Amino acid sequence: MTATAPEIDDGIADLSAVERAVSQRRSVRGFTDAPVAMDLVKRLLTLAARAPSGTNMQPWKVEVLTGAALQRLKTGVETAFRDPEVKPDAEFPYYPNEFFEPYKSRRRKVGWDLYGLVGIEKGDTVRMQDQTARNFRFFDAPVGLIFLIDRKLEIGSWLDYGMFLQNIMVLARDHGLETCPQVAFSHWHAAIRQAIDISDDMIVVCGMSLGYADWARPENTLITERAPLDDFVNFHDG
Repeated sequence: MTATAPEIDDGIADLSAVERAVSQRRSVRGFTDAPVAMDLVKRLLTLAARAPSGTNMQPWKVEVLTGAALQRLKTGVETAFRDPEVKPDAEFPYYPNEFFEPYKSRRRKVGWDLYGLVGIEKGDTVRMQDQTARNFRFFDAPVGLIFLIDRKLEIGSWLDYGMFLQNIMVLARDHGLETCPQVAFSHWHAAIRQAIDISDDMIVVCGMSLGYADWARPENTLITERAPLDDFVNFHDG
């Protein structure tokens, strides 16, 4: 019997095709080795580039890796990650220096929910490290994407970039593919630069796994919670 994707229920019925693609998107952390046609990858990126950007600047740059190139990058980054002499070195801050509520609790919950599904107990640092290392193998996906941005651009272009990334993730679902966006790659840009030729003018924004989900993996049953509208929306009338 083939495992299937667990449904995400946001309490909204009769979803359209677009609504379903958005609402059922999740970060998949286990993929099959089924290949993804390069024509399909090109199609997704072409359509995703219709994302809006200030004055049509289109700040995104993408490195698509498959085959031997993908393996070379995976080996290089995971080796750096596991080397105690090599320290992570992101070129931009993604998280605050100190977490505070409600973000601290949300972060902890999703972490322990994931660890619980794969049988990692609190204090098991070896298995925690192994689970983190799966990021740098693109969770076995056959396609790895590395996203770059010109370091001279400002925060507005980073906002635009998020819309481009979201387009890729939603469009992928329309073709039976799944994704996992991975900021973890930004911390190991030096190893990435050793595997592929990247200009010093560019910053590694993140990576992304792309492929067909292995729904038999327990971590892919994770459904993250979302706050209710009352927590983040104020309606004004009059």
